[in-house]
Amino acid sequence: MAQASILIVDDEELIRESLRHDMLDHGYAADLASSGEEALALLEKEYDLIITDLIMEGMSGLEMLRLAKERRPEQAVFILTGYGELESAISALRLGAEDYLLKPYKHEELIFRIDKFLSSRKMLQTMRVYESLLSICSECKKIRDDEPADGDEARWISIEQFVCKATGSDLSHGFCPECYRKKKRELNEMMRGGHFIS
Repeated sequence: MAQASILIVDDEELIRESLRHDMLDHGYAADLASSGEEALALLEKEYDLIITDLIMEGMSGLEMLRLAKERRPEQAVFILTGYGELESAISALRLGAEDYLLKPYKHEELIFRIDKFLSSRKMLQTMRVYESLLSICSECKKIRDDEPADGDEARWISIEQFVCKATGSDLSHGFCPECYRKKKRELNEMMRGGHFIS
């Protein structure tokens, strides 16, 4: 399984390094940025998660969050904030941050929240893949039509109906060479068995 990649953004070296060690100890890959500007320059690479301080010199964590989401709306961001900055943390959630943690954070809580977030995101991505696949009944081979006419509920239709609807063309029936040979054998056996004698 691919290693989750995390970008840590904080203007305090001690916090950056502490977070990096926490991530590495838990099996995550971690890159570091000492400012919002430096973090944005690293966003050519896609990260599973950005953990950023809220209050930094230069670009704030809120501004970095806003610009990161502009570049990649699905980018996940956690905010680190002090007790006196809860209002700003709420603003960060409104801008699309996935979560926030109070500093000083507890190692176990940080890892728990990251694990929980990454697991739920992976499950959501898996569900989206399945939703994009055609649902075909394994018994009768009908396909679920998720876009029925006139606002009706989803219904199950034959493959022929589905292809006609999707392509706008009419289908004619026939036999492929293999099915033709099979049907011909069946017909010959029925004739030999006297099934067609009137």
